[in-house]
Amino acid sequence: PLVHILSAAAFLLWGFYSGDWRLATNIAAAVLIITCPWALGLAVPAVLTAASGRLFRNGVLLKEGVALERLAEVDTVVFDKTGTLTTGKPKLINGEAVSIKDMTVAVALAQGSAHPLSKAIKEFGATQGIVPAKLEDTIEEPGMGAQATLDGQVVRLGRAVWCGAEDSDVTQTASWLRIGEGAPVALLFEDTLRPEIPETITALKAEGLDVRLLSGDGKAPVKALAEKLGIEGWVAEATPASKVEKLEELGAEGRKVLMVGDGLNDAAALAGAHVSMSPASAVDASRTSADLILVGDDLSEVVKSLRLARISKRRILENFALAAIYNLIAVPIALMGFATPLLAALAMSASSIMVSLNAMRLGRK
Repeated sequence: PLVHILSAAAFLLWGFYSGDWRLATNIAAAVLIITCPWALGLAVPAVLTAASGRLFRNGVLLKEGVALERLAEVDTVVFDKTGTLTTGKPKLINGEAVSIKDMTVAVALAQGSAHPLSKAIKEFGATQGIVPAKLEDTIEEPGMGAQATLDGQVVRLGRAVWCGAEDSDVTQTASWLRIGEGAPVALLFEDTLRPEIPETITALKAEGLDVRLLSGDGKAPVKALAEKLGIEGWVAEATPASKVEKLEELGAEGRKVLMVGDGLNDAAALAGAHVSMSPASAVDASRTSADLILVGDDLSEVVKSLRLARISKRRILENFALAAIYNLIAVPIALMGFATPLLAALAMSASSIMVSLNAMRLGRK
């Protein structure tokens, strides 16, 4: 509306002032063309296009432009443990010490779950030729584990507290099996830390970010990993609901949280975070909830993406400034009659090119 008002005002003022309505028409057209908001309209899309292309070449898929703006505001990074900081390919290390009967039940309960620990149990069962027990009424309790009925007894596989176990003395990642009223049996797992994680955590801290660990695993293994990586803020035995609550608490403190997770238990937290990232190896629900996908499964890209987002924000602000300066200079020239429609078109095109070139400077390093 402002552009149209300026153009109409120029037409009327020059028409009545000079009596030359052709000149007034040319000046009005020049004002209309020179103020064409291409530079302003390109300020954000040009940077987002350049940034999304750079991210994709780095192995990160940006699902929506607003996620890049949110990423630039992040001051806290929260990681899940299993499958995010670790490779997500745990191995059952005490399966041979567990009775065959117990393992047949554990393998059967693991059949319908996509959790990395359940996959490890299924793989062990396959290599050992274990035939799964025939269970009835199998259900999966989100954030807890799997439950079924065997010969009239309730059997469970999952968290210690859910299976009536005390895992304070267990220093490794564990899943617990309980058959009826019998004593819970610990299934112990060994997972490998991603090689790039220590350097990534160090780099995030160097960027001034607060790094947290939020895991559904037991206290002992979560504490051990947090101490190893130098992460002071950690929470263990977190359910999907408690993960969301923790993120809400951080949000209430005014923090802008980046959540990085991969499991089904992380889907709600990923959706509720200020912005979220998920490895390509994550379950479908997590990939759907996340704003950015790490196609290459390299978590060092988290740091690069944060830096790129901050640079993008600066480029957007620079483009707005360039567009504003251009209009402050060009509009008075057109209003005073010093620009023909052709010169106005050239100036307008030049401003658009200027903004686009500035966007292309994005993150050359």
